[in-house]
Amino acid sequence: MKNIGQMMKQAQQMQAKMAEMQARLAELEVTGGAGAGLVEITLNGKGEMRRIKLQKAVVDPDEVEVLEDLILAAFNDAKGKVEAQMADETNKLMGGLKLPPGMKLPF
Repeated sequence: MKNIGQMMKQAQQMQAKMAEMQARLAELEVTGGAGAGLVEITLNGKGEMRRIKLQKAVVDPDEVEVLEDLILAAFNDAKGKVEAQMADETNKLMGGLKLPPGMKLPF
């Protein structure tokens, strides 16, 4: 029974650390770019878009498709950075604990 009590205590500690990590990630802002800085998109740690910045040179009514592609590329760049930051924070939290394949945190 002593082991169950220790496991419960560890689970509560892990839950508190996860809540702290999620709060930190919610405050995180990451910027991704495309077109050598012509388009920049900033996301928070939850993947929500916070800002978009377009250089005037990229705003051409005859080249709308190029602008659309650059926006998508900038968003995907920022999203990749957010996911990398989340993975890094999760790895720190888990202290190298290996999870089964396909299992992601936070749940």
